[in-house]
Amino acid sequence: MYQRFHQRQHRLLTAQIAQELRRGLKGLEKESLRVTLDGDYAQTPHPVALGSALTHPHLTTDYSEALLEFVSPPLSDPAELLQFMHNAHRFVYHHLAADQEMLWVNSMPCVVHGDESIPIAWYGTSNAGLMKHVYRRGLGFRYGRVMQVISGVHFNYSVPLDFWPIYQALENNHQPLQTFINDNYFALIRNLQRFGWLIIYLFGASPALCRSFLAGHSNYFEVFDECTFYEPYGTSLRMSDVGYHNKTPTLNVCYHNLDTYLGSLRRAMNTPHPKYEAIGVRVNGEYRQLSTSVLQIENEYYSTMRPKQVLHAGESPSQALRQRGVRYVELRSLDVNPFAPTGVTETQLRFLEVLLLFCLLQDSPPITELEHEEIEYNQSAVALRGRASGLTLRRLGQAIVLDHWAKELFDALETIAALIDDPHYPIYSAAIAQEKEKLSHPELTPSAQMLALMRNKKMGFFPLTLQLSLQNAQFFKQSAPSTLFDSEFEQLAKRTLLEQAQLEKNDKVSFEMYLTQYFNQTRETSDALTRCTGA
Repeated sequence: MYQRFHQRQHRLLTAQIAQELRRGLKGLEKESLRVTLDGDYAQTPHPVALGSALTHPHLTTDYSEALLEFVSPPLSDPAELLQFMHNAHRFVYHHLAADQEMLWVNSMPCVVHGDESIPIAWYGTSNAGLMKHVYRRGLGFRYGRVMQVISGVHFNYSVPLDFWPIYQALENNHQPLQTFINDNYFALIRNLQRFGWLIIYLFGASPALCRSFLAGHSNYFEVFDECTFYEPYGTSLRMSDVGYHNKTPTLNVCYHNLDTYLGSLRRAMNTPHPKYEAIGVRVNGEYRQLSTSVLQIENEYYSTMRPKQVLHAGESPSQALRQRGVRYVELRSLDVNPFAPTGVTETQLRFLEVLLLFCLLQDSPPITELEHEEIEYNQSAVALRGRASGLTLRRLGQAIVLDHWAKELFDALETIAALIDDPHYPIYSAAIAQEKEKLSHPELTPSAQMLALMRNKKMGFFPLTLQLSLQNAQFFKQSAPSTLFDSEFEQLAKRTLLEQAQLEKNDKVSFEMYLTQYFNQTRETSDALTRCTGA
């Protein structure tokens, strides 16, 4: 099963380029709910002192006006990445409303009082800003607003550009270089789908949720107390079927290659769905959604990993991929870590980097319909019962115990870590060793730690997370300031507000025409793009 993986490793070692892989760029996107000090959902607008959520490159909002999103620049050193996120969090904490708000430290939201208590993010009156707002309105009508305020951490990763031609030569591949790059990124994505359950086991941190999140809907969870549902061996309810997911069974996005991926997204964005037609697009002069299609835009499709390309102004993600191919991948299955100040640790980042390199080097055949069903089953099983002793998963038609499969993967990950490590400073090997301990000691996982604290303190999900959030707020408020960082971010905030105002002033077409021009991009994809036949 791992023969060609080891052959590729040997070629990289012989070519003396393996350690160059450490120079791959990494980035983080971390969502955090703004709440009051009592844990209520914040009703205040996005703080003006943070700048424009539309044009700020590092501080924006996701679905709701109260759902902050921190976006790092791409950096090669995970330690520098976390330092940036630390400084950004500290900056935000010093600019929240009169010391009356803080950030919620769990992926699952605090107490919510129905959809109307969740204000949709507002981005101003420019066409670009209105499109972002209307898209979010559509999500609310389609899925409900409550589900949209689940938080997560996204890990962006790109292989060093100068690695690709050397790797292509080692593989004796004669395709155009960008085609080779695209195919290898899609191979990486398929493998991540196969092995991504390991991330949920190791890093899932949402084994419990507030009863208000389900708002009286029937569920299969156990009762911890009158306000808390939980799964005794659960790891990530965020990644279970109560978390964010697409509800359209006809949606079939194919990861065979870039063409089939873009083709399946194009079809979804151009195929009306009866349920969404019933909602309407513009009702009584107000937009409810961008379209009645299966997907309004590409971002509506939820997946554990997306292929990405840096966008140019006015460009859709599909158009960018079609024009310039895949530049990086975005991993989306990380829960917010409530025990890490910025929601993620350096050990997690180094582990993920090694895992993605393994996914790149390991053979990755197309995903069949059977394997697709197995992937869905494994993700759900680990999210709900991942720490149960002897849990079995499904692999190519056979049952396999989670521990056995995980140990196979860790054997491979250890060789990757040794391959890219500095022999005098083996930080990647140390990260793999630390995470491997969670196989024999599941009590070390964040999900187990959350439940242990709930039991020891006799506190449900909400009061415990409130306590952890208050502690995190205190940590950042007491952190030493970075005068240079703060000055740069204060100037950036002012500049982004001016940029938003300029966008609003410069719009030359109506919103209707703007949408028409935008969606024409999705219709440019050739009808010759093949349908996914294997999944």
